[in-house]
Amino acid sequence: MKHYLFILLAIVIACKSSDKPTPAPTPPVTTVDTVGKFQNPLLTAAPDPWVTYKDGFYYVMHTTGNNLRIYKTSAMSRLNSARPVTVWTPPATGPNSRDIWAPELHFVNSKWYIYYAADNNGNDATHRMFVLENESADPTQGTWVDRGQLGLPENKWAIDGTLLQQNGQLYFAWSGWETDLGGSQYIYICQLTNPYTVSSTTRVKVSSPDYAWEKNGFGVNEGPEFLVHNNKVFLIYSASFCGTDLYALGQLTTDASADLLNPASWTKSATPVFGPNAGNGTFGIGHNSFFTTPDGKENWLVYHANAASGQGCGDNRSIRMQPFTWKADGSPDFGIPAPITQWIKRPSGE
Repeated sequence: MKHYLFILLAIVIACKSSDKPTPAPTPPVTTVDTVGKFQNPLLTAAPDPWVTYKDGFYYVMHTTGNNLRIYKTSAMSRLNSARPVTVWTPPATGPNSRDIWAPELHFVNSKWYIYYAADNNGNDATHRMFVLENESADPTQGTWVDRGQLGLPENKWAIDGTLLQQNGQLYFAWSGWETDLGGSQYIYICQLTNPYTVSSTTRVKVSSPDYAWEKNGFGVNEGPEFLVHNNKVFLIYSASFCGTDLYALGQLTTDASADLLNPASWTKSATPVFGPNAGNGTFGIGHNSFFTTPDGKENWLVYHANAASGQGCGDNRSIRMQPFTWKADGSPDFGIPAPITQWIKRPSGE
């Protein structure tokens, strides 16, 4: 009898225990604080990025191949929310009708200028630099006037042109062939009297693909971009063939007071300053640009990269950005390419 009562009591207790609500599952612990942060890429299918800042807005361009488009945004980390404005389409035929590459937007003497490379109906050997001009305060508005081909000295193959305003002078740097027969690419520089008129009678070669890390695929120095800091002028360029994963950034350095048209004024870093690749969705790193946040507190590197190995020079290249600092000697410290899985703090002021 006692045994029966014990069993009955156990059943009652079990039934009462089953009436208790099932506890809610414990939410997973979030190890990454994403508030105020972003992840790369900023834009997909966007090689050869260029960014400049004026009056509260960043203006961004990149290679499309068949037109010139400008993105306007007040927040670089939210670039994918901006809608591009097509400001120019090429003629059906002629010297600037095809392969519209690496456009850059510059503000000089109260006017906007776009420099771009183009060729004659797909004939790569005819690639030259061209210039457009706009008097509007906003480069996504107004009228773009065709200033024609930029008459670079010796009139050789030329791509990836960029402009520097320094010590009251205008300088133009680009990537070019030494002859008309192709082969290795070099960095040249010349002087301008105004944004669409060249004053130099000869082009000055300031960089050749000398090191092994500049010769993957074949010897390439291209995508030159000026960076001025304190009393130094840096020329950051892309090295090796963009079709390899080993595309990387190199660096030339000179004093701000030096003769920029004297090759002896420039010193080349013996190793890459950024890249070549870091895995984790960052392959074929190159063709960079820079910006400083409006409050002057942060410096940022903008560049393109592929998300996977072997994707080459096509539209798989996407725009990335990350902050950089300065070394004790005044040169830039770009760090290592950030994985696309990394959350990065948004630029100051965003």
